[in-house]
Amino acid sequence: MRRELLDGPIALTLLRKSLPVVGGMVAMMSFNLVDTWFIAQLGAEPLAAVSFTFPVVFAVISMAIGMGIGTSAVVAKRLGQGSIDTVRRRATDAALLALLLGMVLSAVGLATLDPLFRLLGADAALMPHVDDYMDIWYLGAASVIVPRVLNSVLRAQGNTLIPGLMMALAALLNGLLDWLLIFGAGPLPALGVRGAALATVLSWSAMGAALFWQRELRECLDVRGLTPAGLFASWRELARIAVPAAITSVFTPLALALVTRIVAGHGHQAVAGYGVGTRIEAIAQIGVLALSMTLPPLVSQNVGAGQHERVRRAIFGCFLFVLVWQLAIWLLLQGLAPWLVAGYTEGEAMSGVLRAFLWWVPLGLGAQGVVILAVSSLNALHEPARAMRLSMIRLFALSVPLAWLGSRTGGAEGIFVGLFMANLMVGLVAWHTLRQRLNARRRRQDGPAPGR
Repeated sequence: MRRELLDGPIALTLLRKSLPVVGGMVAMMSFNLVDTWFIAQLGAEPLAAVSFTFPVVFAVISMAIGMGIGTSAVVAKRLGQGSIDTVRRRATDAALLALLLGMVLSAVGLATLDPLFRLLGADAALMPHVDDYMDIWYLGAASVIVPRVLNSVLRAQGNTLIPGLMMALAALLNGLLDWLLIFGAGPLPALGVRGAALATVLSWSAMGAALFWQRELRECLDVRGLTPAGLFASWRELARIAVPAAITSVFTPLALALVTRIVAGHGHQAVAGYGVGTRIEAIAQIGVLALSMTLPPLVSQNVGAGQHERVRRAIFGCFLFVLVWQLAIWLLLQGLAPWLVAGYTEGEAMSGVLRAFLWWVPLGLGAQGVVILAVSSLNALHEPARAMRLSMIRLFALSVPLAWLGSRTGGAEGIFVGLFMANLMVGLVAWHTLRQRLNARRRRQDGPAPGR
């Protein structure tokens, strides 16, 4: 694998590495999209209520992603060193940390449920639906976090097939359980939005149980010899990588929560339409997100080998690719827009919001893709502070303020115009930042000019 990243054709290597990731991410994102489609059949208020939960759910998933990044990095490093006993210790301790974090989130989430969602803008009409959904979802928080950490242990060993397959099977189970639990069938009562939450928790729990039966993973888990000192040593090593990654990941749902609050000022129909749009947007970005996970290893290995020109070609080649790719996705969405609006909305107000979203927001996803890849590349170049600053500029210096300004001047559609302009501007900043940093590295490699 090392020689492939250093010597293989850049485009073909990234394609081969990305395809298994795409499969797993499509399955992961389908959870929310399938839930949204079924909940939409219950009416605008349940759909709007569940839309309010998306930033919170995304925040928890972001923490799980950060833990997965840290776990994968630590386990992969120890595997490379041949320290098999330490691999077992770190993998086991990471799984225990994920379980503990899930239990803490369950307790904190249930204790703060009502004040948090009222702060996000959910009113008295929506709170019963929010309570029904999040009461169950919070209780199953560990089932959402632990499987992601277990999958990261497998990926650290180079096994992307099993995680992708498990995600796909869990997504299929989720769709089946949604139908049975939301609307009821035979002896099963119709549970409404509670059924959607229960379907998600049961699907993730089933995936976690199935992963424990996977031989390659079981060989990495061993609770024998567990000591408090060893446990905290593992957690410290994991935290050095997981905490910065989790903080950066949480930026997105925090900004999303603020934008949701802005959208809430235009009524339940606007929130419902925006909630559908964000789920479609997540699917539209799947290629970029997969590249953001496969480009960094190529960048890091080639920086270590001093192949800076190869790094430059990889990064800027990916930038150009996502610009073209996301433009094609935007054109596809315009063709699908009538079907999407008819299938996911009810009423003219909600339809108008979703149609405006589909026109403006995906149009800026190419520039946003440049930013996402720039952030992952800066992390791979060991410049996490710059990566974090770039994320903060996109989300909090541009996206949220311009969404607020657009809301004040152009209503719900103005919010989406503001998000488009923010992505465009920060995309240019990201392009310039990467060019500047790579030029600086090349100058350091070349050394001082002759005669100096």
